[in-house]
Amino acid sequence: TCSPQESGMNAVGVRMVTRSRSRGPGAGQQGSREKPAPLRREEAAAEGRKSYSPVKRQRKAQRLNVAYEASEGEKGEGVEHLQSPAWEPQDWRQQLENIRTMRSGKDAPVDQLGVEHCYDLSAPPKVRRYQVLLSLMLSSQTKDQVTAGAMQRLRARGLTVDSILQMDDSTLGTLIYPVGFWRNKVKYIKQTSAILQQRYDGDIPASLAELVALPGVGPKMAHLAMAVAWGTVSGIAVDTHVHRIINRLRWTRKATKSPEETRRALEEWLPRELWSEINGLLVGFGQQTCLPLHPRCQACLNRALCPAAHGL
Repeated sequence: TCSPQESGMNAVGVRMVTRSRSRGPGAGQQGSREKPAPLRREEAAAEGRKSYSPVKRQRKAQRLNVAYEASEGEKGEGVEHLQSPAWEPQDWRQQLENIRTMRSGKDAPVDQLGVEHCYDLSAPPKVRRYQVLLSLMLSSQTKDQVTAGAMQRLRARGLTVDSILQMDDSTLGTLIYPVGFWRNKVKYIKQTSAILQQRYDGDIPASLAELVALPGVGPKMAHLAMAVAWGTVSGIAVDTHVHRIINRLRWTRKATKSPEETRRALEEWLPRELWSEINGLLVGFGQQTCLPLHPRCQACLNRALCPAAHGL
């Protein structure tokens, strides 16, 4: 709370409502009587003096801080509304800078075998975008090395929407094995490829909503596809590495239970200009230092700043 002077509000109205036993001529139906016009500050002060009656012994006046709410007519007329400061984690900027330092070598698996390195640079743009999406679909619950191997085998056969649709399920399964859940991925790849051919002329959708509507495409894949294939930052791509590290660093108000919950909590406070950097930065950090089991806290520059380091 603060005084009107502190909030920058000019002569905020104080409404006084009186009850009348009788209704004058011209009064409307019940419930439609007009409210008295707000008094100006000087008039309100005068009214206060009229009703004031001194007492013999006055207690020492206490200073009260009162928050005034602007009336409907005053809203939007230059009145500054009070806002509480946005929440952000303690020491997050220093923690981020330390992770950048530890990742400066760019020598994690994701730096060499991530989605940016799995498509054919010489292919037409439409085919490149399709290959980006396919590599993301294969990457779920799969190490980068395994995804890169599967993509290499598929590209050797000519990886396009038409080639996948002409390929039988058994051959496709053999080529992508041993990616995680490869049988389901065979089904999803075939279904998605058919949709792309029928609705998008063999290209991939250019919106997040249309991407996540495709079989086998989740939010993380869709955000990465928007970034890599279309060059658009639509949100933070959160996988298991990012989800784990964000919770260890306490970069959310409360612990989160899923990558998607982590994404929403992170986007509430992390500056948007950092959204495109976070995924690759933290995935590599999770692959090399902040491991799922037995994290290498002694080698981490954040060991004194990380809340989880003291309990691991």
